[in-house]
Parts: sequence; C-alpha cells; structure tokens
Amino acid sequence: MIYQIYPRSFYDSNGDGIGDIPGIIEKLDYLKDLGIDAIWLSPVNTSPMYDFGYDISNYREIDPVFGSKKDFRDLIKEAHARDIKIIMDMVLNHTSHLHQWFIESRSSLDSPKRDWYIWREGKKGKPPNNWIAAFGGSSWEKDESSGQYYLHSFLKEQPDVNWRNNELRDAMYSEMRYWLDHGVDGFRLDVVNWFVKDGDFRNNPPSLRPQQLQKHRFDRNRPETHEIMKEIRTVVDSYRDRMTVGEVFSLPPGDPKLSASYLGDGSDELHLAFDFSLLYKWWNARTVYRTIRRWMEKIPEDGWACHVLSNHDQPRSMSRFGGGRDAIKRARVAATLLLTLKGTPFIYYGEEIGMRNIRISRKDIQDPLGKKYWPLYQGRDPARAPMQWSSDENAGFTRGNIWLPVNSDFRKVNVAADAADKYSMLNHYRALIRIRKKKKALHMGDWIPLIKGAGEIIAYTREYQDQKIFIALNFSDKQKKLSLKNRGQWRVISSTHKFVNEHFTDLDFGLMPYEATIVQRIGDL
Repeated sequence: MIYQIYPRSFYDSNGDGIGDIPGIIEKLDYLKDLGIDAIWLSPVNTSPMYDFGYDISNYREIDPVFGSKKDFRDLIKEAHARDIKIIMDMVLNHTSHLHQWFIESRSSLDSPKRDWYIWREGKKGKPPNNWIAAFGGSSWEKDESSGQYYLHSFLKEQPDVNWRNNELRDAMYSEMRYWLDHGVDGFRLDVVNWFVKDGDFRNNPPSLRPQQLQKHRFDRNRPETHEIMKEIRTVVDSYRDRMTVGEVFSLPPGDPKLSASYLGDGSDELHLAFDFSLLYKWWNARTVYRTIRRWMEKIPEDGWACHVLSNHDQPRSMSRFGGGRDAIKRARVAATLLLTLKGTPFIYYGEEIGMRNIRISRKDIQDPLGKKYWPLYQGRDPARAPMQWSSDENAGFTRGNIWLPVNSDFRKVNVAADAADKYSMLNHYRALIRIRKKKKALHMGDWIPLIKGAGEIIAYTREYQDQKIFIALNFSDKQKKLSLKNRGQWRVISSTHKFVNEHFTDLDFGLMPYEATIVQRIGDL
C-alpha cells in the first residue's frame, strides 16, 4: 500500500500555512493505522518553486519551507520504526534554471558543463525546431548572453538535461545513490519517457487530434531511454529492498503498451510504471473494465502492475466520477476496485476520506498553469488542497495563513468525523486494507475476470493456491442480480451493503445500487 503525500498540503507543524516534514512525522501513526506500507513524497528538495518543487536547484538538500535535512532523516527513522518505507520523488528530466549545473552550463560556450544541458543554434532568428513544451509555447528559450537556445519541456525555468552526456548520467546516478545511502527506500521518477530527445532534432509532425498541435515523436519516447532505465535499475538493485516507479506520460493520455515497455522484461528496467488510462475515464463499468484489462495484458510475465485513481496533476477521483448524493457510494466502489486488483495500489492523500476538488478563485491560484490558462483551465490546485483533518478552522491543517483554500465541505468531510463513524469512507479503506493484507489471494493471486462490465457490473476472482475470493462491483444506481454457477460455500468478508459472515451457496445473490461485495469460498459442496 503506497500513499502519495503532496507535502505542502498534508500537515503544517509550524503555523506558516504550508505543510512540512515534521507535520508528516506527526501523522505517521495515522498512516500506520490506515495500513500504509510506503509513503511517496512529492519533491522536498531545494527549489525556487516555479513549479512547486518539480524544479530542483539542489538534489542533496531539503528546501527550508519543508524543514531541514535532519527533519528528513528523522522522517526516515520514524517511518522505518513503524515499518513504513519512504519513496522520494526524483526529477531527472530537468533541473531548475538556478541549479549550479545550469548556471555553469550557461556561463559560456566553453563551459565543461555546457553539454550537460541541450543547447542549439537557432534557425534564421527562430528556435531550432518546432517542439512545443508541455505547458504551452516553444520548448526553446533563447539565452541572450550566448545567442543559443536551451531546451525546456516544461517551464523556461526548468531546462532539460542532456541524458546523452555520460558525465551528466553519472552525476544523476550519484544523486540517487546519495539518498539511497541515507536510507531512502525508492524513487518515483518524473516523466521517465521524456529523458532522451532525437539526436537530429527533427521537427515533430502535426497532429489531427483536438487540443494537440503535434505528435511528440522526436522529443519523447526515444528508444535510447530504455538503456537509461536499465542503468537506473542496476543502481537501485545494488541496494537491498529498494524500488522505482516511473511516471510515463503520454498524449493521448494513457498508453498501457508504452507504460509497460518501461518495465522491460519485468526484471531489468523499472520495478513499477504508472499507466494513467484510468485517470481519464468516467464512471462506466465496461470502459473501466476494458481499461484495466488492456493494462493487465501489457504487463510482462515477470512484471508487476500498479493502479491509481488520483494524483497531484489530475482531478480527484471523487470529482471525476461525478457529484450528487451518490458520489460517496461510487467512491466506495472505486476504492474496492483499487484495493482488490492484482498489483500495487497507490492512494492519493485524502482519497481515503473522499476529498473532492476545491473550487478556486483566480486570486487564490498558485499553479503556473492555472495562472496562464485561466479561465479555460484552473490548473492543478483544485486537486492539491490541504488535507482535511478536522472540523476546526482550516480543517485542522494549519493555524497560520493557509497556502491554498480548504474545501468548503471540510466540516463534514474530515479524518476526525470519519474515524468516529464506523460506516465512513475512512473505515471502509481501513477494513479493505486489512483484508488485502490478510488474504494472500488479494495481494498475490491471479486476477480472473468473470463479468466484464455487462449490465454495469464488474466481477472477478482473485485466486492463490487453495484460496479463492470473489469481488462484485455494481457501477449502477439499479439493483442487479448475479447468478454464477460456481459451486461452493461462500462467506462475505467485506461489503458496502451485506453483513459480514453472511453465507451463500453458489455465487447467486442480488446487488444493491452501488454495492461492492467481497466473498471468500470456504468449501466445496
């Protein structure tokens, strides 16, 4: 069970309105009680925060806004004391323009680090080619002092490094080893499929897709990237019990074949890779099933899947799956799906209490994307709002001037309220995680689909040795009837509607609207 924390928004320990590392330490017991095995931290390294930490100016230091290096060492120590691992976000495609490497690189054409970044001459007073940055506009920025252009796949304050340079590669691996030596248990690697660019800098072809100006054929997904993934795997595997998970971002969003390719043969590239297909799907059982099936089919035989419903760059699943009085019911179904699939589940902070996107006014926007594209796009802030701990002021997140507004529903949707309600979303997550950990079929077994979205039902078994568990999910607001002639005695071990320990003969029972039920076979007739 891996839990993503956006540190600015988790818990503020010192009253400055921004979440910090000591705040995370204070909440470790909460995470232990939830059943979390590992925490993935969005970047906490030194940064000027043009992109809120995804522009690192010093890989080996902790930004003072989050605390000190001692605080980070204490976090590792306290987390490990609770059998919780720490996964660090490593942004290796680019650095901050204020990183010492880039300062040296742009200092002169003869700088020893000039080739650590991607510099090119312009063409007739224009950029070297037509590549477009992820945040809009040209990927090239002219450096007035030298007259050359440098490449940035995101903001101009985030220059891309040159992974074709062996010295740069070795330097990045050294940064990884630095934190592995400090006891970090693994890395989430930002945009791994963007590391290598076309050596000839050819123009990208145009795209016919709406809202996509070009196919990113030459600035992403270059075959040489897999060599780097193998080298990263070698670095990480030289330490005991460490792991990597890669962000594989593609347009159109979600590409299971591409994501799975970064697992290599399952043993020689990344340990895990995100496929974001599910994050762009709405509430439809057949669509959800097909999305999961396509992802599962692409995983190499020796590889392992992972699954996610939300993250810091995308709308929260509670908002994406639709509002209204049934929103929390759909969220329980989604949680049961996430926690019973084959593969490692990732939970985005607040998902376990049903946090929604916030509504944000222009004056409160922090995200550079939201500032640039308002009002067409509010940016990523709505999914990054502070954690809702209680019904107190600022949802118990801070006693200071809060960096982003909390959701207006915080007096009802918060950890304290959920903890006191045995039927709450939080206790639904806790119970599911306990069952997942206890039942080998749920964390090790095969995934065998039985109902593939027909009638708005997804149903499958998880099977390991002699243990067989059946999961039924009703995606509709209508009652449904299951009638699967699977002989045996079945006992309910978790359900949104049925009583635990209720028995069935065969898989023959009704499902209430938005019901999620898990039964285990206890014997054959």
